[in-house]
Amino acid sequence: MFIFDACHNGCVTTDKLDAASMMILAIFGVMILIAIFALITRLYNICYPYLSKHINADRIAHWRAVLSFRRPRRFRDERDEDDDEMDYETIRLLSLVPSISVVVDEDGEVLRTGPAAYRLGVVADDRIVDEQIARAVDDVLRDGGKRSLEVVTQTCPQYVDPMVDAVEARERGDESWQGGGDSLSRPNWLEVTVGKLSKTMAVVLINDVSEERRFAQVRDDFVANVTEQLLKPTRELEILGRHLEDDEVDIDRIMIGASLVHGYAEHLGRLVSDLLLLIKAQGRIVPDDDNRIDLLEQVNAAVAEMRDEARDAHVRLVVKGGEGLTVNGDADQLKGAFVKLVQNAIEYSPQNSSVGIAVGTAKDGKYAMVRVIDQGCGIAKEQQSRIFERFYRGDNQTSRTRDGVGLGLAIVKHVALTHHGSVSVWSAPRKGSTFTFVLPLAKPGQ
Repeated sequence: MFIFDACHNGCVTTDKLDAASMMILAIFGVMILIAIFALITRLYNICYPYLSKHINADRIAHWRAVLSFRRPRRFRDERDEDDDEMDYETIRLLSLVPSISVVVDEDGEVLRTGPAAYRLGVVADDRIVDEQIARAVDDVLRDGGKRSLEVVTQTCPQYVDPMVDAVEARERGDESWQGGGDSLSRPNWLEVTVGKLSKTMAVVLINDVSEERRFAQVRDDFVANVTEQLLKPTRELEILGRHLEDDEVDIDRIMIGASLVHGYAEHLGRLVSDLLLLIKAQGRIVPDDDNRIDLLEQVNAAVAEMRDEARDAHVRLVVKGGEGLTVNGDADQLKGAFVKLVQNAIEYSPQNSSVGIAVGTAKDGKYAMVRVIDQGCGIAKEQQSRIFERFYRGDNQTSRTRDGVGLGLAIVKHVALTHHGSVSVWSAPRKGSTFTFVLPLAKPGQ
């Protein structure tokens, strides 16, 4: 009996222990699941800015709602339900709007947006970084209504194609390398409308009008800077016409006038060609199989076009490397940019010197580089940040460059940007200059 009772009591004790253990394990399992979910939520919040740059915002919103804890509908009060429905309907509505949209809460945190807002320099680290837009959001949340404004931003650095040589130069501690600012990216002109979605949320609608503004700017520059160039040959033609009307024709004066008119006509023709190339370079190249071109072929074509000018200036042109490098682009634009770089080097080089054109790849193997190296007078450091501006003329002009209008390097810059590349310069007084034109190599099947 004693043995039976002992066994019976032992079995009961064991059953109680098993039940307690199972309960502890169940509680421990629930705690682990909660911890895992908290970890996933934390990782999601950390990764959300990066995910939103590459994944459709509507898709993110859908999965965010699916994965989040939501109160059962019967336990939600009216405000909870309205806010939740508004959130869902709003994001779906915004996905249909052609403008770039950013949804912001009362704390200034960006709740929904897409990669374009990051690229345009409006959003960074889940916050609106443009001060004008941020103030407009605060005003709308406080006072209601809507605000319309125009802002100019710079493209976020991580969306600008890397300057291979600028990075290498910084690693060498070379402060003479100019690659930042306007020489690497274009400004973004944005039309912005800010409206109120709810008591705690506002929406920012962004219309990127950069292309239209750039074309308008080229047009305005044409009117402002080319008018004088058009008046010069007109005046000479008037003078030549008066000489021809004289009863006593002076052949020498007529020959001089005709020579001046001929020179102005050639100059005007080059100016018009440059402006047309500059206008063409305002678009963007979309890589595909139809625009794959051999880079060295375009460089050689540009050098061949400049051989006569180099010979007249007693400057030797030397091309090295670059066989088999393929890029996506417009052949005429690239050739035109290389012509401008070589022409610039010739014009600033002393007689009996050489201009080197080196074609190769960057260390990472993803970019092609065309370097144009001269032994000229160099460029002062304070002027290097402006040499890529349209119609900018530096102080170091020579007899061969005095008649230029300052479009050459602006064309080079815009052709580089149009081809998803960049251009930079290293230079120092009396040490010559090196211009580096960087282009992404064509990818297989592209």
